[in-house]
Amino acid sequence: MVKTFLADKKERVDKFLSEKLNVSRNQIEHLIKHSLVKVNGKIIKKGGVKLNTGDKIEAEIKEAKPSEKDYKVNFDISVLYEDEDLLIINKPPGVVVHPAPSVKEATLVDWLKAKNYRLSTIAGEERFGIVHRIDKETSGALVIAKNNKTHEFLSAQLKDKSMGRYYLMILNEPLKDAVCVDKPIARNPKNRLKMAYVKNGRDAKTLFVPLFENVAAAKLFTGRTHQIRVHLSTIGRYIIGDVLYGKKNQKVPRVMLHAKELYFIHPSGKKLSIIAPMFDDFKKYLPKGFNYEENNTLSDIFSAYNRLCAKQ
Repeated sequence: MVKTFLADKKERVDKFLSEKLNVSRNQIEHLIKHSLVKVNGKIIKKGGVKLNTGDKIEAEIKEAKPSEKDYKVNFDISVLYEDEDLLIINKPPGVVVHPAPSVKEATLVDWLKAKNYRLSTIAGEERFGIVHRIDKETSGALVIAKNNKTHEFLSAQLKDKSMGRYYLMILNEPLKDAVCVDKPIARNPKNRLKMAYVKNGRDAKTLFVPLFENVAAAKLFTGRTHQIRVHLSTIGRYIIGDVLYGKKNQKVPRVMLHAKELYFIHPSGKKLSIIAPMFDDFKKYLPKGFNYEENNTLSDIFSAYNRLCAKQ
């Protein structure tokens, strides 16, 4: 279906179509990316194209096509919070978030499909409201938007750092003191499976705080791939079970990293902080004497150490 409009004033084409179609600019960017927008009969490549009064704009709207292959979901996921705008889940370890050609199993996206959680789309792509990612072996809190407006609202918070996450981890040996690691990260030039500290990489900052023996916590100030694991390697530590950045041939079944606490502002304006319970496999490797209840809210603990990263 093609919708046609005439420009009634001078403005950007993405802003014009966003208002006319009542969708986010992100959706318009997807239309433009797929060559589905024309101005005066010519396909445009950028949303910043300036319209003049009387210009003819054509936007081709496509229904989402289901993916060619869906895998049967043989797991369930605990929902920690849900309302009409979003849900927050406790992702189990071993579940991949997004499908990929190399993934031959059900993913979080397949679970969302089975539960009929989908975002509307106008560019012919299936879209789901996953705002941020967690690695396959990592467990914990993940927020999912149930509509386009909420997805845009939460994505903006992720970008401006008002959305945050606290992680629990079990290390190969204890941290001596709290430390802020502020080192850029990029693809490892010697091993494409890994990321690494690279001087001209993307900015990355993590605050690590020791909790009890070899249990530590981390606060992300940025969200780079494998950020916690790379930054730990720069201070001579690794998470048990991490054979990519740590010791090979470990008997620990997975990377013992858990996204324990997620905080952000709800579209209603209310501040939310959600705690994700640890999974049994994680608890199994905790040192004796670690009191989970005493460390239930990590935000209180980090408030005393944030200054370490503020100085940098």
